[in-house]
Amino acid sequence: MLIEGVMLLWFIQVVIGVLFVAIDIHTTPEATVMKWGFVIITAFSGLFGALLYVLSCREPLPGTHEQYVSAKWRQVVGSTMHCVAGDGIGILAAKVLTSGAGLPMWADVLCEYGLGFLFGWTVFQALFMKSMFGSYRTSLSKTFIAELLSMNAVMGGMTAVMVPWLTHDMAATHPTGPRFWFVMSIALCAGFLVALPMNWWLVDHGLKHGMMTVRGDAGPVPQVAALALAGAALGGDQQHSPALAQHTPMSGNGVIGSADATVPPTGRTHHMEPRVSGGRLAVMTVVSFAIFGAGFLVAGLLGNLTMR
Repeated sequence: MLIEGVMLLWFIQVVIGVLFVAIDIHTTPEATVMKWGFVIITAFSGLFGALLYVLSCREPLPGTHEQYVSAKWRQVVGSTMHCVAGDGIGILAAKVLTSGAGLPMWADVLCEYGLGFLFGWTVFQALFMKSMFGSYRTSLSKTFIAELLSMNAVMGGMTAVMVPWLTHDMAATHPTGPRFWFVMSIALCAGFLVALPMNWWLVDHGLKHGMMTVRGDAGPVPQVAALALAGAALGGDQQHSPALAQHTPMSGNGVIGSADATVPPTGRTHHMEPRVSGGRLAVMTVVSFAIFGAGFLVAGLLGNLTMR
């Protein structure tokens, strides 16, 4: 059948993409959690994830990673990728755990939402970003609202694709079959796309970070990097990225290549500074739940939320 052929091609390109990213990313001066995030995203999306890695994170010339990732859209891709990778693991785990419980589809979706959010927030956000805030408890409180808004958008996109597909393809509801993983991969890709605008807003208002630069040595700046940084300074780019002005290799926490600040050396902490009022944040929180609700509505119209 056609669907089997499509799935075969999909899984082949996923294997190719994962092998490339997993091998190549070792040479990229990126934080370990972000490296894992790109591998996970590529496992969901194949060559699309590999392309995202090349265009948004892979260092084009030695010593230029700070400048390269300072672009706002690259920061947003990193922020979204980080969220979807963590949430996606929790969502898939919940889907596998509830597959034989006989729950109606709406309850299944809520379980996936709960576990996906908890894993993404407590592990991929708070635990792996603990060094930025000094303690795990502080990291939990500082990352909660950003993770909530991003998760709502991810789950809205996923639900709108996943539920109708599973409703009309019962073979895809079993986690032991390839159809299940194919459908979940496509749904996670949809969640990534829906979450991009929300993560743009979060990064733009200092509520989330994106790409980071972590260098384990303090050697001299390569000549090509010095030339690139000089060109950026002459062009006025350094006013948008403090990392360009300093370009100091760090051990430990590394450098955040964003428009906010750089992460100090080991032993000190850095806090993202939100640049948004409480009222506007409340509005965006409502908007994020509206996105999730819209995905639920589409799922109910095109699928069956009461199916067991």
